[in-house]
Amino acid sequence: MSVLEIKGLKVSIDTDQGAKEILKGVDLTIQEGEIHAIMGPNGSGKSTLAYTIAGHPRYNVTGGTITLDGEDVLAMSIDQRARVGLFLAMQYPVEIPGVTVSNFLRTAKTAIDGEAPPLRPWIKQVRESMQNLRMDGTFAERNVNEGFSGGEKKRHEILQLELLKPKFAVLDETDSGLDVDALKVVSEGVNRAKANTGLGILLITHYTRILRYIKPDFVHVFVDGKVAEEGGPELAERLENEGYDRYLTESSVS
Repeated sequence: MSVLEIKGLKVSIDTDQGAKEILKGVDLTIQEGEIHAIMGPNGSGKSTLAYTIAGHPRYNVTGGTITLDGEDVLAMSIDQRARVGLFLAMQYPVEIPGVTVSNFLRTAKTAIDGEAPPLRPWIKQVRESMQNLRMDGTFAERNVNEGFSGGEKKRHEILQLELLKPKFAVLDETDSGLDVDALKVVSEGVNRAKANTGLGILLITHYTRILRYIKPDFVHVFVDGKVAEEGGPELAERLENEGYDRYLTESSVS
């Protein structure tokens, strides 16, 4: 069984005023097939954790470790992390002018698997996944994220998730900017990917609405760069009712 393990992770970024510490010792273990939700107020370090796992160069790891099945993730390049089974669905997917969705997906699949997928089965798989995500057939010939609506960008992220079949997926506020219908479609795609591959999921969100469709096994409350509390799905419901004020007060006192 695959395991993504984060121990004592400390991360800073460079600012005009010098280095600013964002993550202040994060411990988190995700096993294959588990769904972990990370919730917390703005500025608590949730997205920093996501981008550090993925290898974004802006974030400087000053302490701790990230391992996947015992291998040092922090020693890997970004593309190596993708090849060993890590996937990031970005909060703000970037545009790639001149690269069509179909070319992007097949190139990514080839890079991860080490060989190009057989063409006919691949085309069938792409079409089926697009239909499941309520995506028009012409979508595949559009340039990646260029002129996409917010909902189209998020569906495209989940299309990649279904086709690339990673071991672990980090979903960074995938629910942001989605209406109810799009949220249901995207959530169904995540659940379908998990059912088909047994991947582990780290789901970052502010709100509980996506957790009604993607049921977490564990909920972690992030405050001031640390995990302030952990629990089961009932913790998310409590946050919905009470908010984060209690944690923020405790953080300011400490």
